[in-house]
Amino acid sequence: MVAGKGCKAAAEDAASVSNVKQVLCADNEVYDKQMAENMSTLINGVHQKHAFTHILAPTSNKSRNYLPRVSAMLDVQPATDIMNVVSEDTFVRGMYAGNALATITMKDSVKVMTVRPTSFPKAERSNNSATVESVDDGASAGLSDWKSEEVRASERADLATAPIVVAGGRGLKNGENFEMLEDMAAKVSGAVGASRAAVDAGFVPNEYQVGQTGKVVAPDFYFAVGISGAIQHLAGMKDSKVIVCVNKDEEAPIFQVSDYGLVADLFKAVPEINEKLK
Repeated sequence: MVAGKGCKAAAEDAASVSNVKQVLCADNEVYDKQMAENMSTLINGVHQKHAFTHILAPTSNKSRNYLPRVSAMLDVQPATDIMNVVSEDTFVRGMYAGNALATITMKDSVKVMTVRPTSFPKAERSNNSATVESVDDGASAGLSDWKSEEVRASERADLATAPIVVAGGRGLKNGENFEMLEDMAAKVSGAVGASRAAVDAGFVPNEYQVGQTGKVVAPDFYFAVGISGAIQHLAGMKDSKVIVCVNKDEEAPIFQVSDYGLVADLFKAVPEINEKLK
């Protein structure tokens, strides 16, 4: 199901994905910001008509807000961050910031789950032409209102989908030093990320954060600079195809998940790498 004003184009795109049989489209501005109260009411209403066996959403701050409400409405136990499907009722999810994997069996008649997108291959388009059905009564739950948002304009690739991510940590010492990473990311058409420590220190905005409480990314190339490799951060990037790190502490945990590691002063190493990229 897709929801939001003008969602018909997205619905038709989804209809071309292999094995998709039907796409539900709630074309209403009430769902543009995916407010939890409105989304949960919509999903529950659609479920009452279609009697789904599984209700899934990609793991995000928004789905973590509305899917638990759906679960409460249906009186079932939700599961979060599914990373693998074993069978129709058995799934694998991460625990302890991704340090352990749990295989769970869900006995409820309706399985409500959030799914980690980076753990699954991208869906393939085909000549498939699933039906698109309009749903929704267009009514807001009336429990909350969207006031405003402030979006930072950027020409750089989106952090969540960029094939190359250059990320910095507390080792950069201040926000001004992140300019080295901004320069590098611009040269390789990548995105800039950061550890929670760097964000909490005020070096960069919250939208840069990679980790369990930030964005979960799985780019083709992840370059970690001055990041020690705390569990929280590793949970958000360890599925990257190739991981390279620069850290002066050879005992830093980041080396344990890196394919290539350089023990060096980042303030010497990064400018030299930037010079080579010219």
